[in-house]
Amino acid sequence: MKDSSSPQGSVRVFTGGSTTPTVHTIDEITDLLADSSNTIWVDLDSDSREQLHRLAPILGIHDLAVGDALGPHQRPKLDTYPGHLFLACHDVNLDVVTGTMTVEEIDTLIGERWIVTVRSGPAINTDAIIDRCSIVPHNGHGTAAFIVYAMLDQLLESYFDTIETFDDYYDDVAEEIFSEHPLEPQEQHHWFLMRQSLIRFHRLAFPLREAIAALMRDVHGLNSPTIQPYFQDLYDHVLRISESTDSLRDLVSTIVETNLSLRDYRQNQIMKKATSWAAIVAIPTLVTGFYGMNVKFPSESTTWGTWVAVALMVVTSVALYMQFKRRDWL
Repeated sequence: MKDSSSPQGSVRVFTGGSTTPTVHTIDEITDLLADSSNTIWVDLDSDSREQLHRLAPILGIHDLAVGDALGPHQRPKLDTYPGHLFLACHDVNLDVVTGTMTVEEIDTLIGERWIVTVRSGPAINTDAIIDRCSIVPHNGHGTAAFIVYAMLDQLLESYFDTIETFDDYYDDVAEEIFSEHPLEPQEQHHWFLMRQSLIRFHRLAFPLREAIAALMRDVHGLNSPTIQPYFQDLYDHVLRISESTDSLRDLVSTIVETNLSLRDYRQNQIMKKATSWAAIVAIPTLVTGFYGMNVKFPSESTTWGTWVAVALMVVTSVALYMQFKRRDWL
């Protein structure tokens, strides 16, 4: 369940070690920052994204970071600016029926005591993130780093669900290609769409590994010894996801190559059968054509000559049929 936000965006404040944030408005940001025990989380959705221009001078957000947060199609990355970080990541939702994947970008600005999430859709389950914050040790409550961890942990869960969906789909595909029924054009088109979605998913998951690695190494001075193991856990998760996407891409390539090989094999089987029957039918055609010539030859217009011709056609055709059957051409 996604919570509703005001047109100005939601502002949640963790005071001290509290696990339950209080809700405020953007107009109160300056006063909230004056209290050093506050950690502020501002969540801007599609209806309140432009409020970032109001927040930028108050929080000291760099102009380039504002442009990246409000601009579309950022690749997963972690940029460093004076006094804050910019993290771009994405939520994914795979529809197996249509073979398409919906991607929602989530841009996050991270300061020492504040975090601003900018999103174009309802990708973030804020209630789940707050619940996740409540299980961290007391001295880690309410820190901006742990809010980042809880958000990324939620997103990576959707990545694992997507990996599982791809796994199940390609298990079915692997069994289907060995069936006796050839693939319909609609099925082949669906394969193509799913492969496109897999490539797109890989492009989102792979760069995220480096961004989380930078958070884990604490090169930006963001986290603390309490939060460090949680970022390590995130890195392990994204590493598994990246390895899984690589394995899936290899599997898809193998399936495509196998399907092409099977198609050529079935085509060769059909050609062998067609050629074998053509050879069998050619024998009676040859004999009747010979006896149908307008020239004199022995046994012409005789009963025994007819039986010789019939016997020759039958014996030769049966001999060819048995030979082709023995070679498994029929």
